[in-house]
Amino acid sequence: MSNIHEECGVFGIYSPHDADLPSITYYGLYALQHRGQESAGIAINDDGIFRCVKGEGLVSEVFHNDKLRSLGTGHMAVGHVRYATTGSDAAQNIQPLLVNHHKGRLALCHNGNLSNSYMLRTKLEENGAIFHTTTDSEVISYMIVQERLRHDSIEEAVSAAMDTIEGAYSLVICSPQKLIAVRDPHGFRPLCYGMTDDGSVIFASESCALDAVGAKLVRDLRPGEMAIVDQEGLRFDTTHCGLFPKHFCVFEYIYFARPDSVIDNASVSLCRQRAGRFLAKEHPVDADIVVGVPDSGLEAAIGYSLASGIPYVIGFTKNKYIARTFISPGQSSRETGVGIKLNPIREVVKDKRVVLIDDSIVRGTTCRRIADLLWQAGAKEIHMRVSAPPFVAPCYYGTDIDSADGLIANRLSTKEIAAEIGVNSLGYLSIENVRRLTGTDSGFCTACFGGSYPTAIPDHTAKNRFETKISEQQKGE
Repeated sequence: MSNIHEECGVFGIYSPHDADLPSITYYGLYALQHRGQESAGIAINDDGIFRCVKGEGLVSEVFHNDKLRSLGTGHMAVGHVRYATTGSDAAQNIQPLLVNHHKGRLALCHNGNLSNSYMLRTKLEENGAIFHTTTDSEVISYMIVQERLRHDSIEEAVSAAMDTIEGAYSLVICSPQKLIAVRDPHGFRPLCYGMTDDGSVIFASESCALDAVGAKLVRDLRPGEMAIVDQEGLRFDTTHCGLFPKHFCVFEYIYFARPDSVIDNASVSLCRQRAGRFLAKEHPVDADIVVGVPDSGLEAAIGYSLASGIPYVIGFTKNKYIARTFISPGQSSRETGVGIKLNPIREVVKDKRVVLIDDSIVRGTTCRRIADLLWQAGAKEIHMRVSAPPFVAPCYYGTDIDSADGLIANRLSTKEIAAEIGVNSLGYLSIENVRRLTGTDSGFCTACFGGSYPTAIPDHTAKNRFETKISEQQKGE
């Protein structure tokens, strides 16, 4: 139960036949709901005519039947679920972003964070660009539109924009005639594609969305790869492949992704179990039971149990109708949400020495509340094990920690953190083993654990940097 927030989930489909694309996209987004719970949107392309429905809330709240019917039919669709890491959760920031330009129209969905968005936006504004949102996704759309005016095709424009934008971006883009999917050259965020029996091509942040709509996973896009689908079929552009070593966000395996997803040929569930096995070897302890914090701590707890021989038990009941803890806007509501969301099973943990497995410790307050629940239920000892290294640095690539302020591992030692959160002992997964979660060193980004940053560190990093920029501009008027 982490306090880490991840930005978005994207979905796109090109169908050569008449199909109920609004419903297919709805189910795809429903499967990606864990990636963003603030807002959702779908855009349908009906022979160059775009219709879009988007709104605040969960997928099921935004798209009731009449909303889906209003989208009509078409051969292309893109969809998005959002958690805001750049820009507020205001309505104007909800995606897909629709853009009208001299050579047509496009709809864009983005997962990730640009590390040079502030610099690019400033230059665009100095040249007369007028922004309608406070997201870095709109910066991407502007860069693509600018290049489209100079190039003969949308894919050439996207490729040219990739020469300028930096950071994390997995994109699905719908033009009047083409559906395009792009993964940034570092491969920070996941993006895969699959096929249906009727020949439809589907792109999604995770393979679980393909499963939800009856598509078969083909493969993940390579870092820097662009896929283009139109009436002529599916083709790929690898111009930007191999420019950098791969820097995939390891937290996709630890926390963000659904356990039934497969990313870069590795099962998320098995990777989390492997993390638990590593923890058992690195931080053994005499205990009676192993308990995982739902949901992302469960597979790691199973792995710890299998490697240690300590029985795995279900120690918490989870209220399935409460959104992820991180969606709470304030710390007080976040802490209250823990008690509403989780309840220990007293008869299971009473008088037991408990190994408690969670995916991360960020500020420490949520972990303290979970430990308190176990103590109140009568636990004899609590030994916490974390399936990630200590979080000590901000992330600029789509994880909602834009500052080192408040990260508990920056101000306390491991022993001191154990005392702070109220457990008998604490052990983190080592950086060496986190790199081996897929079985080999898969080229992970470990900057948040104190590793080097793959891109230049931006000058402006606050989540609300564009809101602040607008406020400063208005004061100068």
